[in-house]
Amino acid sequence: QVHLVESGGGLVQPGGSLSLSCAASGLPLSGYAMGWFRQAPGKEREFVAAIRWSGSNTYYADSVKGRITISRDTAENTVYLQMNSLKPEDTAVYYCARDRTGWGTRNPVTYDYWGQGTQVTVSS
Repeated sequence: QVHLVESGGGLVQPGGSLSLSCAASGLPLSGYAMGWFRQAPGKEREFVAAIRWSGSNTYYADSVKGRITISRDTAENTVYLQMNSLKPEDTAVYYCARDRTGWGTRNPVTYDYWGQGTQVTVSS
């Protein structure tokens, strides 16, 4: 079975930090890229960050650049999203997904496998 399972979401105060994880099982990642997207209520799913599995290239949305870091552990087949200086507008369900092109694009249509999502709420 193919699984992408996100974890680490929760409630945090503005200015706080959260670390999300996405563990892949039954799904090859070598040669692909992994991305994080988010979707807030009433809004479209938007790109957050992506990383090529080789680790040589990372990509970020302008809205999160400098606050969020994407990384991966090839031995654990896991991708991470470290989020710092969180803002209320970061509140959303966060999804990880595999980019079949391997490039780490910002377009969700190039992603073929998705996790179930984890809720991040930034509120005082």
